[in-house]
Amino acid sequence: MPAPAARHEGEATGSATTDVESGPPPAPPTGSAEPLLRLRGINKNFGPVQALVGVDLDVPSGQVTALAGDNGAGKSVLIKCIAGIHAPESGQISWEGNPVHIRTPREAAGLGIETVYQDLALCDNLDIVQNMFLGRERSRLALDEEDMETSARDTLAQLRVTTVRSIRQPVASLSGGQRQSVAIAKAVLWEAKLVIMDEPTAALGVTQTANVLELVRRLADRGHAVIMVSHNLNDVFKVADQVAVLYLGKMVSVRPTAELDRQIVVDLMTSGVSTRAADPRPSTEA
Repeated sequence: MPAPAARHEGEATGSATTDVESGPPPAPPTGSAEPLLRLRGINKNFGPVQALVGVDLDVPSGQVTALAGDNGAGKSVLIKCIAGIHAPESGQISWEGNPVHIRTPREAAGLGIETVYQDLALCDNLDIVQNMFLGRERSRLALDEEDMETSARDTLAQLRVTTVRSIRQPVASLSGGQRQSVAIAKAVLWEAKLVIMDEPTAALGVTQTANVLELVRRLADRGHAVIMVSHNLNDVFKVADQVAVLYLGKMVSVRPTAELDRQIVVDLMTSGVSTRAADPRPSTEA
């Protein structure tokens, strides 16, 4: 579907103090100086509560951006502003260099933004193909089952999702890791340039977590932009290219993962500041 007319009304205000540096359908090209998504001065209030305060963030194609922060830091609110669920009070969102106003999830999808929430939005009583095409079924005189099966199978194969027994098995029969893989593949099937994942490894076992993280990394390597919300710093340091940290609604740091270690990120999450220098090798130990 064509992207909606992009127009932002209002000026960016109140920039936070940060250290920001700036098969299936083909993924966006990498290496561009202009980030795929740029946020400037994003503010969001719920009554008297300031959920986001002057948030700045650049999200490049071909990279995993980890979004970290304690409970209540504003992570969910921020991704919902990007996904068209919440409208910021002020600030500017730019997509591929153009200012946009994302009013609805449908408009976000039209731009190429797909979000995989913790509940995955999958229907247990439907099979994998039916879930991947839910609400976007292909039809001629009737549903084009063969074409949908082929597209679903090709998408899973190109993402190297090999753990599912059959694309016609009910989602209720899948493990947590398999369900997460199907939800991610669904986003890729619908030409996502940016895939947002909310705690993708929550409640998964060790093997399933490893499989999902491999898939996250594979998306970025294919040229997609990825935002991964996570409390798990092991996951963050395994796959993220940069780490953005929110503290009480403010973006207090956006830095390459190589410049950080676990303790610096913990300091930023819990106090909003860190004066430590990174260890030479970021630790991934529990």
